[in-house]
Amino acid sequence: MTREQKSQVIDDLTSQLADSSTIYLADISGLDASNTTKLRRACFKANVKLAVVKNTLLTKAMEKSDKDFGELPEVLKGNTSIMISEVSNAPAKVIKEFRKKSDKPVLKGAYIEEAIYVGDNQLDALVNIKSKEELIGEVIGLLQSPAKNVIGALQSGGQKLSGILKTLSEK
Repeated sequence: MTREQKSQVIDDLTSQLADSSTIYLADISGLDASNTTKLRRACFKANVKLAVVKNTLLTKAMEKSDKDFGELPEVLKGNTSIMISEVSNAPAKVIKEFRKKSDKPVLKGAYIEEAIYVGDNQLDALVNIKSKEELIGEVIGLLQSPAKNVIGALQSGGQKLSGILKTLSEK
């Protein structure tokens, strides 16, 4: 790879890092061609972009980026794949689901909305992160709940009140 090609790859990686708020680093080494294809398909279905990157080029792109990646450059050893997604927990769910059948991929680290997660032991925490859409849905549900309770109480209270009035009128 020529110096110009390396420079172009670094620029491409830097723009991807700048445009993304959810970045996962994983080790998929040791997967055979069949399992690698299955992982790529699972990523495609979950709208996760998966790419194998060179550690030195990714480190230079992280340094060039205006984001603070904290300890993530330190985990760039061995084979590294980068997973980029719009939904913060989508790559973690893909990894967890895929690991039901295989011991790979291994999570090296993640950058999610300026938070840094390092190590495979963070996978369960990352799976449980709620996406923006899930949080908005919960807030709307919470806001609707008191109104539904009031309406339900008024409707049931009206039936009770009419029942009481009917009983009194019969007496």
